[in-house]
Amino acid sequence: MNISPARTSAFDILLKIAGERAYSSVLLPAYEEGLSRADAALCHEITLGVLRRQIYLDRVIDTIAKGKKLDIAVRIALRIGLYQIIALDRVPTHSAVNESVNLTVRAKKTSAKGFVNAVLRTFSRERPQIEFVDRVDRISVNTSHPRWLIEKWVRDLGIDEAERFAEANNILPETAFRILQMDAEVEGLVRDSRASSRTLGCWIAAAGDARVRTLATRGSIYLQDEASQIVANSVELGQGSRFLDVCAAPGGKTGLVARNYSGAARLIVAGDIHEKRVGFLQRTCEIQQPGTVSVVRYDAVTALPFAERVLASVLVDAPCSGTGTIRHNPEIRYHLTEDHFLELQAKQLSILENASKLLVDGGELIYSTCSVEPEENEVVAERFLSRNPHFAQISLRVPSDLIEAKGYARTWPHRNGMDGFFIAGFRRLN
Repeated sequence: MNISPARTSAFDILLKIAGERAYSSVLLPAYEEGLSRADAALCHEITLGVLRRQIYLDRVIDTIAKGKKLDIAVRIALRIGLYQIIALDRVPTHSAVNESVNLTVRAKKTSAKGFVNAVLRTFSRERPQIEFVDRVDRISVNTSHPRWLIEKWVRDLGIDEAERFAEANNILPETAFRILQMDAEVEGLVRDSRASSRTLGCWIAAAGDARVRTLATRGSIYLQDEASQIVANSVELGQGSRFLDVCAAPGGKTGLVARNYSGAARLIVAGDIHEKRVGFLQRTCEIQQPGTVSVVRYDAVTALPFAERVLASVLVDAPCSGTGTIRHNPEIRYHLTEDHFLELQAKQLSILENASKLLVDGGELIYSTCSVEPEENEVVAERFLSRNPHFAQISLRVPSDLIEAKGYARTWPHRNGMDGFFIAGFRRLN
């Protein structure tokens, strides 16, 4: 049995995502490290392509199989085969079919190999007509987002805007980066990229530019979405000030703030909750060479290990649902449930209030998430202000076209071509 390393790796990643609620952003680099460049690229494309079309692929499978209950390994083998037939013109249909059959055997589901072969060959001969219950069902299936999530966005945004947002989540995004060390290869990438019009030092490379991953691995550039850079650049530190990035891992925002103010800030601290995340944060800061950053481990929901009123600036990029980053992390849509937003809201408020205690009079608190959900954003900001009358909302140092009616900032994939972020700013009055 001969199966390409790219497909076996994609299959194993997708099985872990389905069974263990794992994340492609963690698994892909680990698996791709042992693959050739060509196999790594194909593994990457199949994995993210299947995740971006999963609900549509399942509707096709269920239509052909007439609703037959399938083992998850068999379903994943079918998804991989269907995706290649639909989206990868360079892969011959017979190869896609045969490799999916072999993946089924490799997964010890030999009895299903005839079924997998039949479904894929049926699809390749005559693609079935997909039926939809209503427009929401059509959006849900065609953009591969759970129906409950589309219904929520319809309530929040209206159906046309919800559809545009969901569609944007499946478009392969351009890659934003910052320069860490300039050399001839970085200069070449910069010549072929465009400078962000919204935040200084940010460059946008074409989607799929192979040089990006090579230069990032080498430490010459740092990959960071444009919206994330806007958040970090909204922080302003005075001479001799002290700054804390509360929920700092993986460390992109910490590194950017530290590079911006390496000669001005007296103290820059960053922390997170889990040992693994703290270690990742430490390594990320070292890669970015931002100057001295003190890294600390703590549980910000419970308390922060600092004296009150000692910091001039605090950034809370709070743990959130991540619905603004689905275009980079497509599996997020399948991991979420309707209860998550309110559960996260309680955690976000606790972190924000604990962080606020550390600020001196006149000190600034920046709150951000990579979520598009009001429950995690405007509601949190407004509840924080209502509970803390000694804080006031401030004007944000972000591009004016990103400021919404209430003075908060938002970015969107379908409107701004970047991840969906929310930013609010507060100042301690006394």
